[in-house]
Amino acid sequence: MSNLQEKDTQYIAGTYARFPVEIVSGKGSEVWDVNGKRYIDMGSGIGVTAFGIADDQWIDAVTAQLHAVQHMSNLYYTEPCVRLAEMLCNRTGMKKVFFSNSGAEANECAIKVARKYAAEKHGEDCYTIVTLEKSFHGRTLTTLAATGQEVFHKLFTPLTPGFVHAPANDFEALKACVEAQKTAAIMIECVQGEGGVIALDPDFVQKTAAYAKEHDIVLIVDEVQTGNGRTGALYAYMNYGIEPDVVSTAKGLGGGLPLGATMMGEKVQNVLGRSDHGSTFGGNPVATAGACNLISRIDDALLASVREKSDYIRKELTGASGIKSVSGMGLMVGIEVVRPAAEIVKACMEAGVLCLTAKDKVRLLPALNIPTELLREAIEIIKTACKE
Repeated sequence: MSNLQEKDTQYIAGTYARFPVEIVSGKGSEVWDVNGKRYIDMGSGIGVTAFGIADDQWIDAVTAQLHAVQHMSNLYYTEPCVRLAEMLCNRTGMKKVFFSNSGAEANECAIKVARKYAAEKHGEDCYTIVTLEKSFHGRTLTTLAATGQEVFHKLFTPLTPGFVHAPANDFEALKACVEAQKTAAIMIECVQGEGGVIALDPDFVQKTAAYAKEHDIVLIVDEVQTGNGRTGALYAYMNYGIEPDVVSTAKGLGGGLPLGATMMGEKVQNVLGRSDHGSTFGGNPVATAGACNLISRIDDALLASVREKSDYIRKELTGASGIKSVSGMGLMVGIEVVRPAAEIVKACMEAGVLCLTAKDKVRLLPALNIPTELLREAIEIIKTACKE
């Protein structure tokens, strides 16, 4: 164990099962450890570094803002915050944005919006939010309650009340769940990342959206991991042809700096009033300046390349030795393997590729602009690691 690892064990809460690798530098989709070993990064910080490590344009945008003003409270106006909100609304058709620091915070805001809307329109006893089994919405007590996986609930009960979970891709079961109580909102991920990289069935999503609209139920789409180009559309819900009332996002939006956003559609755009919500660091000018640069570069050409790279990965991995199935959407890929996923990830790491896991699957979340030659090299290593 290195001196750094010993100090980590001594001083940092033991919440992470870290790999024995100390990353010290990187560029694009390549990183190097303290020993000079090079790795192809197929995890992008769990979907955060959307344009890779040390992206020059992002650095320029962030650095310029650092030299201007790094922080002002939300008692004052700052240009990057407003500019990013305008960009997001123009690209999505949403009407208002609340900025925070993480996906969990973005989801907390979405939940508050839904509950306030429902209380004002349908009564204070209308507060239940229906989410899906195998979902993941965050690690605060409220977003844990929203998460449809009991494994995350252990030891932290009682959780925030008012959440129930329905099976994914079973509209009749979801409908029965919604009708069993006064439901304020339905909250879904179009691709369940932590639940196994499972894309929801289009018919289920479209029926759910139509039902929510017909019954004045707030539809929340959690785009924390799926957003900002990850699935081959700016936001994953766009692949399904629906119009959510609330969209939460984070991860790739900040490009490496903490940034979450909750976007509100026409129905709920004016629900939050003065002092209803707040965040000291939300909309930080440095983080939002970087995000403006990233969002401006997620254009049609980049999204087309994401879809092309996704097709390549699926073609190469589907039916390969030791691989049972390939799931996901865009550059959000789940690989069901014959051997334990942890063994595959370890073998890939030893061969110079950094991968992730999701349940019993190997998970890939490469940078959106990963060069084709690096992607091909990484996929060959992954295929070799998976062989029986």
